[in-house]
Amino acid sequence: MRRQNIIAALAIAVTLLFTGLARTQQTYPAHTVRLILPFGPGSATDTTARLFADRLTARWGKSVVVENRPGGDGLVALKVFVDAQDDHTLFFGPAAAFLVHLFDQDAPPYALSDIAPIVGIYVTVLAISVPTSMNVNTMDDLVALARAQPGKLNAAAATGNSDFLIFGFIKDMNLQITRVPYRDIMQAPNDLSEDRIQLLSTSLAAVQSTLQTGRIKVLLVTSRKRAQTAPDIPTAAEAGYPQLTMETAGGLYGPKDMPDNERESIAADFRNIGRERSDHRQAADRHRPDHDAAASGGVRRQHQRTK
Repeated sequence: MRRQNIIAALAIAVTLLFTGLARTQQTYPAHTVRLILPFGPGSATDTTARLFADRLTARWGKSVVVENRPGGDGLVALKVFVDAQDDHTLFFGPAAAFLVHLFDQDAPPYALSDIAPIVGIYVTVLAISVPTSMNVNTMDDLVALARAQPGKLNAAAATGNSDFLIFGFIKDMNLQITRVPYRDIMQAPNDLSEDRIQLLSTSLAAVQSTLQTGRIKVLLVTSRKRAQTAPDIPTAAEAGYPQLTMETAGGLYGPKDMPDNERESIAADFRNIGRERSDHRQAADRHRPDHDAAASGGVRRQHQRTK
C-alpha cells in the first residue's frame, strides 16, 4: 500500500511541476545549450532529446548539444546539472529520476528546490521483459519460476520509475530476485537476450530492436492502454497485475534561479516544435494511401515516429 501511495504522490508531483508556465517573447539562449541526460545513447529519452536538439538549434541559431551521463541511478547526471547552476545547462529526462530519490534515500545530494520545471515533453511506455530461452510466456509464469528457484534469477531496471516499480513489486510479492545494477541500462537488453539477466524493466523503445530478433519476450506494458507500436502485448491490468500500471512522464528542467521569462520562452518553443511534429504526422497519415501506392511502384518513403 505504501508503494502505491508513493506512486500516486509521484504522479501528482509531476503534474504540479509543470503547472503555470505561459508563453512569453524569446530572449534565450545567448550561447550553446547543454541537455544533460541520465541515460546512454539509444534510449527513448536520448532519441527524443536529439530530435528536439536538432530543431532547437535551427530555431535558436545557437547549438543545442546532448550529453549522456548515465550511472548512479541518475545521480551522475543530476550532479552535473545541479553543480553547474547555469541556465544554459538543463536536465532532460523523467521526473522520477530525481523524485524517487526523495523517497528512497534519507539524504539525497540535492533538494527538490534545486530543480525548476520548464516543460513536460513525453510519456514513456514501460515494458517488463524476459529472455525467450526461459520459455516464460506470462507474468504468472515468471512469478511461479521465481518462487520455484529462489535467488536464481537476476533483474535490472532503468533509473527512476522502472527501478522503483519492478523492485517494489518483487519485494511485495516476496520474491528472491537479485538486482543487477547497470551504469548504462542500454547494455541490459543484449544481456537479457543472452540470458545473463532474466528480467528487465525499462522503456519499450529500449527493447524494441531486441524484441524484433525474437530473443526476448515482453510480458506486459505498464501503460493503461496497449502500445501502438506493440499492440499484441497486454497491459499490466490485462495480464492480471494492475499494481504494475504506471505511465512515466519526462520533461526539461532548469536550475533553481533560472528566470521565469527564460523558462516560459523555452517551454513555448518546445510546444511549438511538438505541434509542428504533430501536424506533420497528421498530414502523413492523410496521404498514407498515396505513399503506399508509391512504395508498391518501387518508390519507398519512410516515416519515422519517435516516442
